[in-house]
Amino acid sequence: MRLGNFLFRRLLLSIFVIFGLSIVIFVIARVVPGDPARLALGPRAPADVVQRLREEMYLDKPLPVQYYYWIKGVFSGDFGRSLVTKRPVLEDIKEYLPATMELAIFAGILMVIFAILLGVLAARFRDTWIDGLIRILSYFGVAIPAFVVAVIFMMVFGYFWPVLPALGRLSQGISPPQTITGMLTLDSLIQGNFVVFWDSLKHLVLPAVALSLGGLFQEARITRSSMVDNMHKDFLAAERGYGIPERVIMFKYLLKPSLIPTASVMGLDFASLLGNAFLVEMIFNWPGISRYGISAMLHKDLNAISAVIIIFGAVFVVVNIIVDIIVALLDPRIRLSTARGT
Repeated sequence: MRLGNFLFRRLLLSIFVIFGLSIVIFVIARVVPGDPARLALGPRAPADVVQRLREEMYLDKPLPVQYYYWIKGVFSGDFGRSLVTKRPVLEDIKEYLPATMELAIFAGILMVIFAILLGVLAARFRDTWIDGLIRILSYFGVAIPAFVVAVIFMMVFGYFWPVLPALGRLSQGISPPQTITGMLTLDSLIQGNFVVFWDSLKHLVLPAVALSLGGLFQEARITRSSMVDNMHKDFLAAERGYGIPERVIMFKYLLKPSLIPTASVMGLDFASLLGNAFLVEMIFNWPGISRYGISAMLHKDLNAISAVIIIFGAVFVVVNIIVDIIVALLDPRIRLSTARGT
């Protein structure tokens, strides 16, 4: 019951965070120099047409009035009309968000699996050449930006060694499955279309790996460091005294408490994948929400900019709540303090 109250308080606080974020981004988007109506219609548009668009977008009103009309539309599911695509922003989000979510989920899965494996491997063989190799790779993985890795992948696999597709979500000549979730791999699996599933999965590999490398190696370093710190704890000495094999101790008794700091970083890294994906999506011609957001910023598409940032903020909030639940499950001390209401 106490955990439920804790989550309710976090959810209530998150609503205020999203509300504050909406105010900040709304104000920033409108004080940046440039007339959105003029940018939308072009330099040769008549002044009366530009003025009419300003009135339709309430740009001739004070900022509080503009925000009132905008937030009123948001609560009714209307983010306004995009000045670039000439469509409702909500339709654009429904089209582009699933592609980015699919990319982020696949990159997140790679990040979690290989970060834990590399961290455990480095801790198990600490101070050996295996540990040294993983640490060197970690330095490079953290230091090199995702878009640089994407460019390298594009050059290697797109031109010199084309074993994996490097552009788009599907190969030419393959029809996408009927839209259910918008994620091609999931929709094709639901419909039993394994040809589309395999092709869309191959298209996911390069952008997902490029996007996940930085977080992957950072979490591997954190996992390794946490496991090394916990190796000499008393409870592990007791497990060894009972003659339990070292492999079982590593994965059953040592890994769980060592994942607490890693889980917190993993949550933030997963949420950051959405924001970090914009250059990766542009390089691999991936039709996602991050690429859509960058296009909106370049054209000062106010409604699209506000909607994209609100979505990213909501993802951060949801992921943080999920991370709190995971950490509470991993650490009994947190569950106990939550149950006491502290």
